Amino acid sequence: MDMYEQVIELAKRRGFLWNSFELYGGTAGFYDYGPLGSTLKRRIENIWRQLYVIEEGFMEIETPTIGIEEVFVASGHVGGFSDPLCECTECGEAYRADHLISGIIETADALSNEEVDKIILEHNITCPECGGKLGNATEFNLMFQTKIGPGSGRNGYLRPETAQGMFVNFQRLAKFYREKLPFGTTQIGKSYRNEISPRQGVIRLREFTQAEAEIFIDPSEKTHPEIARFENDVLTLYSQDAQKTGKPESMTIREAIDNNIIAHEFLAYQIALANNFLQRIGISPDKLRFRQHLKDEMAHYAIDCWDAEIWMERFGWVETVGIADRTDYDLMAHAKMSQEELAIYKEYDHPRMIRKFVVKPDMAKLGPLFRKKAKAVADELQKLDEESLSQEEISVIVEGEEYKIPSELITFEEVEEKVSGETVVPHVVEPSYGIDRIFYALMEHAFNTEKVASDDAEEEERTVLKLKSEVAPIQVAVLPLMGKTELSTPAKEIVRKLANRGILASYDESGTIGRRYRRNDEIGTPYAVTIDYDTLKDNTVTIRDRDTMKQVRTSIDTLENTLFELIHEKIRFEDAGVPL
Repeated sequence: MDMYEQVIELAKRRGFLWNSFELYGGTAGFYDYGPLGSTLKRRIENIWRQLYVIEEGFMEIETPTIGIEEVFVASGHVGGFSDPLCECTECGEAYRADHLISGIIETADALSNEEVDKIILEHNITCPECGGKLGNATEFNLMFQTKIGPGSGRNGYLRPETAQGMFVNFQRLAKFYREKLPFGTTQIGKSYRNEISPRQGVIRLREFTQAEAEIFIDPSEKTHPEIARFENDVLTLYSQDAQKTGKPESMTIREAIDNNIIAHEFLAYQIALANNFLQRIGISPDKLRFRQHLKDEMAHYAIDCWDAEIWMERFGWVETVGIADRTDYDLMAHAKMSQEELAIYKEYDHPRMIRKFVVKPDMAKLGPLFRKKAKAVADELQKLDEESLSQEEISVIVEGEEYKIPSELITFEEVEEKVSGETVVPHVVEPSYGIDRIFYALMEHAFNTEKVASDDAEEEERTVLKLKSEVAPIQVAVLPLMGKTELSTPAKEIVRKLANRGILASYDESGTIGRRYRRNDEIGTPYAVTIDYDTLKDNTVTIRDRDTMKQVRTSIDTLENTLFELIHEKIRFEDAGVPL
């Protein structure tokens, strides 16, 4: 078995991940999180909240997973959120066309359907399932469509990302933050994409969890007040220039900013924060890099975008986090669709004198001429520049209809005004985390096998998940040496005390102590507490470290505090008690 198969086998057997709907044969693109998987996933999410909500101050909101059609028309998802679909003309199996040629072209997802068809033809690529001829690539929209309400209802979609729920709440959020930039908000929740052919386990799902932050910033002020926190951190950056040579570069955040590799400090700070989070939860730093999107793959709304890519044995470098400067695209798009201003009034420190172009329609004459449309016509006239207003024939479009206005009804001039502030449409910096991919990467990076001595002094293979103690689903195993009442009673009391301290502990009295250690090593439990007959004499227990298998003896009276400090890396294991 390769690494992926070993990890998934362990995940299924020990209650981390299960195929959804197994009772009915299952379907691709869906996974259930078992008891240990759900706990591990929540720990990842809560550390993310610790960083983004508590430390950064980006309060969390929760919005519906179903959105009305207008939201996704404005965002561009209805018109352009699709992947190229290619079907076998013989067996009917469907594939993502760009995936069929990914081994030939590195940036296959940036090609047009016609270019994909040409490469499939030139390289004689056939159906991987039956070897049949492949049809031409066509666009397939990835959103799940639904109806809201009975009968014909209202068109709706399962959201393909959590971001739009935050953008449409911009006005409320701006008031919550007292209209002072920068501010941010976060959301962790389910998103849905009707993937064409999800054949990569938890790497490509149709229902998945995202953790996203939308950080609204002043487009003229992109320095970050806390950049010093990370500016000396060294990251592996695979910039656009580095991709030409195929050699990622290691450099500090400050070097990347000063050399214009990362667009600005706000974006650089978020890249560094993602690096901090991923390494904190246990992603191996030597298997982590940040790749900049090439110009021909950059999203239309972004001026710069970086992906945190994690190396996985079967899949290679996999995108797990996207960090983008989305500019003002989203707010402008929703403002246009909703006809509501989505902006912030920015007050200057000192008033400024500015020259301003002013259009003055003659409303006394426009009123009788255009009646109910007069105000809308006037509003459109005020958007025109001097060149447009100097034409012999002036026209504007209102609700799809053209209106011609006599030039003598309009005057315009440039005036000097004293202003105290200006209306600003914020830009958005967005870190977007794929929690499911991070979950799998964490398990793979933690997975180890090694030879150790068994109870009968012979060598055996030990499987151990070397999860960080902060994210391990079960943090302590409480093990009476034997299942006798005099040992099990104090053991169960320890479990209760640990629970009161917020530590999730498991109680296990089945089998030899060695076998119980192995069972807990396999699920990543960092510490095991053994209660033996010496406990009854001196009120002490043994704590065993999962990774080193070393043991210390410590007092029951302070046990819960000792374990809490170990779990959160406040003390070294050697200082937790008397070494054995």
